[in-house]
Amino acid sequence: MLHALARNWWAILLRGIAALVFGLCALFWPGAAGIALVILFGAYALVDGIFALVAAVRAVESHERWMALALEGVVGIAIAAVTYFDLRLTASALFLTIAAWAVLTGILEIVAAIQLRKVLPNDWLLLLGGIASIVFGALMVAFPLAGAVTVIYLIGAYAIVFGVVLIGFGLRLRQHAH
Repeated sequence: MLHALARNWWAILLRGIAALVFGLCALFWPGAAGIALVILFGAYALVDGIFALVAAVRAVESHERWMALALEGVVGIAIAAVTYFDLRLTASALFLTIAAWAVLTGILEIVAAIQLRKVLPNDWLLLLGGIASIVFGALMVAFPLAGAVTVIYLIGAYAIVFGVVLIGFGLRLRQHAH
């Protein structure tokens, strides 16, 4: 694997440069980063909703409870549709949309955890995830502007650190290739 990485050191270097540029753009132009975040959130909500529906169908086939999973899937797909209907509208309300999605998903995760408790005793992780989703959604409602700016800056800072690490790694691989 090291030889394959060393031969393609330039690809890792380019990934690092792209991450660094994205991180700097997020810090200096948070609006553009916010639009990118809107698009990615919509994609995530759609994929999450589809997988929840797939899990619901499989639960039906196994004669298990499926309603909470199906509702979670419908909520995810509906939120994705709202997101892509008007990016400008969603951009202005992105974090309220995320908050609503987090609270609804959290509630449905708690319902699913309670139902699963009968077949999977002592499993508290899904319940904890549901509670975390509700708390996250409540904080986003309480502090929407602070949440939006903070998330964009955190993503930007992460991308810068990750980019610098990849650039360093790419340059080390270049030395190893020679």
